[in-house]
Amino acid sequence: MPYDVNLSLLFTELPLLERPLAAADAGFDAVEFWWPFGTPRPDPRDVDLFVGALSFAGVRLVALNIYAGDLAAGERGVLSHPDRAGDFRAGAEAAAAIGRATGCRVFNALYGNRLPGVDPAVQDVTAVRNLAEAARLMPGATVVVEPLNALENPDYPIRTAARAIAVCDRVREVSGHTGVKLLLDVYHLLTGGDDVPAAIDAYAGRIGHVQLADAPGRHQPGTGRLDVDDLLRRLDRAGYRGHIGLEYRPLGPSAESFGWMRGA
Repeated sequence: MPYDVNLSLLFTELPLLERPLAAADAGFDAVEFWWPFGTPRPDPRDVDLFVGALSFAGVRLVALNIYAGDLAAGERGVLSHPDRAGDFRAGAEAAAAIGRATGCRVFNALYGNRLPGVDPAVQDVTAVRNLAEAARLMPGATVVVEPLNALENPDYPIRTAARAIAVCDRVREVSGHTGVKLLLDVYHLLTGGDDVPAAIDAYAGRIGHVQLADAPGRHQPGTGRLDVDDLLRRLDRAGYRGHIGLEYRPLGPSAESFGWMRGA
């Protein structure tokens, strides 16, 4: 299975637009990013610079987060926020345009935290409606729903693979869209106590993307309890043929954090 580098966590010692070339120099031909702009409606010039940096480096963008609010301030998506449908749609439209320019076909829509004073059922209806709209805006692409662990994200309601799959099912029921799938983030599932092998076996064919970091610590494989060889074998048996995003915070320089791959 091919790997890609998440350049929102790796090579962060460099300015964002220099990271694709650093990934290429490290031997990778594919990358992914969280939303790389400060707003859901990025300046077209900034988009052109972003796409140009990928092209100059000769790397493919294989996964991209849709605008998810202010992550540093604790936001974890606007998908389920009833008052921010405009921001989500603008971010989805911008992501779709980047997809057309780069060939990216996987887009992560973070669900969003529970909001004080807002009925969770209202948020869930909003999320399903927005996911269906994203799928409509991105025909042929995959929109993924990501569980996050409750220890670090206590207000985020999608905590298990099963809960994410239930959201995907609901989108299919109400809209007919089948391109909304699970983002299997190994670190978040392990940290949250979910059964990763069981999730792979249960949802084979419904995994739209995989992200990898060891637990605890969210560092490179070999620093925690993750059995990466078993994980890769299970994904292969499940028929997963997409990229595996290296979404970890490296211990030491980014370029020196890939030694574990020699045995993977």
